[in-house]
Amino acid sequence: MDHSTVAPLPSARQTAQAIANACEPLPTLEEAEAFDAQFDRFGEAKMVLLGEASHGTSEFYRARAAITQRLIKHHGFSMVAVEADWPDAAHIDRHVRHRPVVGEERQAFTRFPAWMWHNTEVETFTEWLRQHNASLPFQQRTSFRGLDIYSLRASMVAVLDYLDRIDPDAANLARQRYGCLTPWHSEPALYGHAVLRGEQDACEEAVVAQLQTLLDHRLEYMAKENGEAYFNATQNARVVRAAEQYYRLMYRGSTQSWNLRDRHMFNTLQQLIQAKGPDAKVVVWAHNSHIGNASATEMGWQGQFNIGELCRTAYGDQAVLIGFGTHTGYVAAADNWDSPMQIKQVVPSRTDSFERIFHETRLPRALIDLRHSHHTDARDRLTPTRLERAIGVIYRPESEYYSHYFKASLAEQFDAYVWFDETTPITPLPSERPHGVPDTYPFGV
Repeated sequence: MDHSTVAPLPSARQTAQAIANACEPLPTLEEAEAFDAQFDRFGEAKMVLLGEASHGTSEFYRARAAITQRLIKHHGFSMVAVEADWPDAAHIDRHVRHRPVVGEERQAFTRFPAWMWHNTEVETFTEWLRQHNASLPFQQRTSFRGLDIYSLRASMVAVLDYLDRIDPDAANLARQRYGCLTPWHSEPALYGHAVLRGEQDACEEAVVAQLQTLLDHRLEYMAKENGEAYFNATQNARVVRAAEQYYRLMYRGSTQSWNLRDRHMFNTLQQLIQAKGPDAKVVVWAHNSHIGNASATEMGWQGQFNIGELCRTAYGDQAVLIGFGTHTGYVAAADNWDSPMQIKQVVPSRTDSFERIFHETRLPRALIDLRHSHHTDARDRLTPTRLERAIGVIYRPESEYYSHYFKASLAEQFDAYVWFDETTPITPLPSERPHGVPDTYPFGV
């Protein structure tokens, strides 16, 4: 297929009718049992990747929670891995798996964009998960893990805290190695810029050496403290190694830095599966741009790959990629990076977009299983290149076409697609810690 231009499109009415015929109307999210039962069909997979078309839409978070609960309760899934930093997710993991606090506990999700995970939708899900885990043996409890790369400072601190407890001499050496990055930990992007300009030597050798030291002492350290603590420390050391490289690459081109980030997230997923065992089953929460197959999108045609493509290559049909979309409504987002969160109106989708096709079906909520052999007509109509919308933590309605649309083949990008015609924003949490919650409570100081 020639992906250089948007292909001529068939009649909008005919296309919408074909998609409507293939779609299965979904109950409301309030009808939880009826809603999540529609996703039993994906329960035999090893991993189910659940997307979102924005980082600030309540329906996407609540739908992912409902689907995930179903997969955990009825289909043996025992890990939830999300597009969040490892140390922040570790706070939630301690809470939901009833693990004790070790050392100083810090509030999770304090940096921009805090609302992406510090919201009532995530809190509701994690409290359900804590309750679900309470009566289970520890090894059977479902974990909550972070895949992302941005926690340079927090991950360095976590490695040093661990070594301070079990090997003070090794901690001193680690401080020397990480000292190369310490002046930049608050503004790591400036480190990459300084290296590019020749004002700072790269710290790569030091952070690689620190990770290797931890790996070399695996048996010794695991004999001193539980394996969970060691695994957490090594994963934080891997984050430091990847983050150091990421901030050096970000000034050399978006493709290199994007690929490094998604490769790190995929490698973290692999580490989690390896640690859990060969029968491990995992649910991934991330943006559509990460979990859809990049090779079917404009980003892939320009040389970028993502978690979805890497999972498809590694696991074949055992990885199910489920996208989400909406036509209009409201979303929580910011004007610029580090700007305050606002509630913004989502501009109705463009007439030449996949979202408009689904809007024209007149279905308020729907699921289309693009793997279904009876849906060849719908697949054929969702395969030609059209525009698809992606809203991140920044939303600029005034330049939406240039800022938020890209070309894609939806039928090749996803195995299934969940549609909400009109959506609402997530609800951020206050930072105060509610009275009476456990010490592991991750959402407040």
